[in-house]
Amino acid sequence: MLPRYPDYDVLRKRQGPSWNEPSRQVVAQRLALRNEAGFFNPTQWHTLQAVCERIVPQPDDRPSVPLAAMVEQKISHGSDGYRDSRLPSLQVAWIRALDALDLTAEQQHQQPFTQLRAAQQDELLTAMQRDELSGPAWQGMSAALCFQQRLLHDICAAYYSHPTAWNELGFGGPASPRGYVRLAENSRDGWEAAQARPGDNNQARKLNRHVR
Repeated sequence: MLPRYPDYDVLRKRQGPSWNEPSRQVVAQRLALRNEAGFFNPTQWHTLQAVCERIVPQPDDRPSVPLAAMVEQKISHGSDGYRDSRLPSLQVAWIRALDALDLTAEQQHQQPFTQLRAAQQDELLTAMQRDELSGPAWQGMSAALCFQQRLLHDICAAYYSHPTAWNELGFGGPASPRGYVRLAENSRDGWEAAQARPGDNNQARKLNRHVR
């Protein structure tokens, strides 16, 4: 399958006119994040890693986004500043969900969530999405609401805030101070990545190498 943005690397823009120093510092912090536990206990941490792998599977042909660490960093720092009143706080919702998933795996398969086959993990997550999981471990929290507003939201938001994901999208990342000018549909600024199409692969590669 032809990559959309072959050879594009948003980090080539790091010292260019598109990013200011605060932008560079934010990106540097994300790149330096180590994929290790801090807020969660070991069992919760390994369950979080397994959940992240099922929600956003990552290819093997490039370095992985430290997705679990990015999610945990957000959780450890507090909240979004808002929440659905039907859910507990960010930290409580995540702890409860991870513990409940692990307990449900033990009840249904006599194994922790991390030891289940990928298909079995998917079945449990699908049941959570459909609000088919309940019981004392959930403490009255809606499994479906937690899946939608915590697991899906937080994991996907973390993934697409990382430069590796920006490369997949051809996204230029922060645009301060330069900004984006051509905002109409199917238009792009000259310094944005060009999407490769069958028959023009060499041209796309040439354009993507010079984005800055």
